[in-house]
Amino acid sequence: MSPAFKPPSLYRRLLIWLLVPMLALGTLMLIQAYLASRDTADRAFDRLLESASLSIAEQVKRQQGQLWMDLPPAALKILASNAEERVFYALYDAHGNFISGNAELPRIDSGQGDMRFANIQWHDMALRLGVRRSKLEGWRNRQPFEVRVAHTREGREALTQTLFQGSMLRLIAMALLAIGVVLLGVRMALMPLTRLRRAIRARDPRTLAPLDLTLPRELAELRETLNDLLARMRRVRTNQERFIGDASHQLRTPLAGLSARAEFALRQDDPRAWHDALDVMRGSADKTARLASQLLSLTRLNNPESMPEARDIDLCDIARQAVRDALASSHRAGIDLGVETPSHAVIQHAVEWQLAEALTNLIDNASRYGASHITVRVGEAPTRLEVEDDGPGIPEAQRLLVLRPFHRGMESGQGSGLGLAIVDGIARAHAARLTLMPARPNAESPGLCVRLHFTKESTP
Repeated sequence: MSPAFKPPSLYRRLLIWLLVPMLALGTLMLIQAYLASRDTADRAFDRLLESASLSIAEQVKRQQGQLWMDLPPAALKILASNAEERVFYALYDAHGNFISGNAELPRIDSGQGDMRFANIQWHDMALRLGVRRSKLEGWRNRQPFEVRVAHTREGREALTQTLFQGSMLRLIAMALLAIGVVLLGVRMALMPLTRLRRAIRARDPRTLAPLDLTLPRELAELRETLNDLLARMRRVRTNQERFIGDASHQLRTPLAGLSARAEFALRQDDPRAWHDALDVMRGSADKTARLASQLLSLTRLNNPESMPEARDIDLCDIARQAVRDALASSHRAGIDLGVETPSHAVIQHAVEWQLAEALTNLIDNASRYGASHITVRVGEAPTRLEVEDDGPGIPEAQRLLVLRPFHRGMESGQGSGLGLAIVDGIARAHAARLTLMPARPNAESPGLCVRLHFTKESTP
């Protein structure tokens, strides 16, 4: 991750997830408030149109065989408002003929009932038109007629704005209160997380003691996870400290022996004594070098940051190469070393250097513990690697113990106690089953057969 890039904080993310829906909801509420205000203004002014049309209809009479209207001033004053909108009226007979009025207003074809309303566009003006169907009062003549009354929308829009502004102020006040509650609630809800962060930051980096902090249920799970991690780290540190102590002891002994032997040789005048001392020192140096190599291999194998790449390899090639590498030293020690492999390749998905290290350790262990014949074998169905020798073998009670680092199966052996521990780690890394069993169960020297049985086959 780039140092310049800073991921958003949890506080900001919570605010975004809470405030954005609130903003959308507030917008919908404002739209609904405006529509409600406009509907209320329309209903109020429609009542005024209805009252004005009723007042006009009550003044319609019949004189000299035709309709006649004496419009009272109060009829139009009903529609008067501070907005000074323009008012229009007209009287029509049953056939749609204009009788009287200050404007010829259009008719409304749709709708039912005595009173109908419509928004119209007339002479480039937006009008609200109300049409009342009525009849003359009296029992002799019940002639029908229509009274049409319209006015411009300034008053309606002014009332809509007034109502909407009142609703908007109340909604804004409620929104500010809700935002304040959300800000306070989010901050209070994140306080346990802040306490957890401060507790972790205030800890001594060298301590791995578990966290003891009262937290809500969701954060309690995080605390337990951290405590589990700390417990694993304590176990790892304990194992590392024990391993370092054992390794330092194992290396200190041969190095001290080298120093003592060199000091003894320096006090001698006989060249043969020097030759004997150098011979012993060479053996100690070889043993120390092998021990250091095994310690490095074990450290490399147990490194949690190391992720070696596995690939398809031929086990026969690995076995032959391991025998070739150990052939010279085995020949000098008088050991018969051989290999048995199928005539074709045996492919396994594995880490090449780890399997080579396992075979090297098994051959070295057999050589150091008295074997005179060692055979490296590759088998199929199931895929396996085997190293068999004719040495004294390992008693059944000791077979699990010898897999521990620095545990020797025989006190008289020349090994360091790391070979089988390394092989066991390599087997676990490959999900293979490691088996230690006698090569000849009924013989006086049962020998030892170490088998790596691969449970995961290679991918095609």
